[in-house]
Amino acid sequence: MAGKWAGCGVMHRSPAIDLGWALFMATTQPLELLPSEKLERSTGSARVLLLACGALAREIVDLVEANSWQAFDIQCLPAKWHNTPELIVPALREKIRANRARYQSLYVLYGDCGTGGLLDVMLAEEGVERIGGPHCYAFFSGNERFAATADDDFSAFFLTDYLARHFDKLVWQGLGLDRHPELLADYFGNYTKIVYLAQVKDEAMEEKARAAARKLGLAYEYRFTGYGELADEMAKRS
Repeated sequence: MAGKWAGCGVMHRSPAIDLGWALFMATTQPLELLPSEKLERSTGSARVLLLACGALAREIVDLVEANSWQAFDIQCLPAKWHNTPELIVPALREKIRANRARYQSLYVLYGDCGTGGLLDVMLAEEGVERIGGPHCYAFFSGNERFAATADDDFSAFFLTDYLARHFDKLVWQGLGLDRHPELLADYFGNYTKIVYLAQVKDEAMEEKARAAARKLGLAYEYRFTGYGELADEMAKRS
């Protein structure tokens, strides 16, 4: 996958690989986390716990694998909680308090994600940092770049690899459009295009995104972002 680790130098571990790391890698390939599923991966020797949205699980594990990072354990909450964001903050607080003593540091890989600022309030109270940005579209694109195109993208509906892969489950069925297609205009009447922010270069995934645009009756635009600031922030803590 050309350029997917741009700006994130590959790191090589020593020949003496600990058993926890080997088991971690053996159980994370391939990763296909469904919208309702949680994820917990532990090496037994990590110093940083990543608390993340399940929609980022595959990308996080891909970065860990490609860079041979041994610093991280990973716990992901269900991606479908974006439809009920009031569940995110209390669940993350519980994870923070349950795991703080076990790690040198904790880092949250969530945008605000519909919590209306409550996530940042809670993290300030708990003394835990998160990746910058209102949502994953921004930090995949790069927050500055995303802000710079905000006017042009005012009527865009964004897809990431995860959302393209699970469009039918999360969007079409999640909004009830499989049962009530007459609601399509109510939900998407103000959108003019789908912008697919691709983390990997994959023609099959592009076709899924194009099919989603056709299904919604929207124009289609493709942008390759790679892993953007997700890779950068993980590299800093590796």
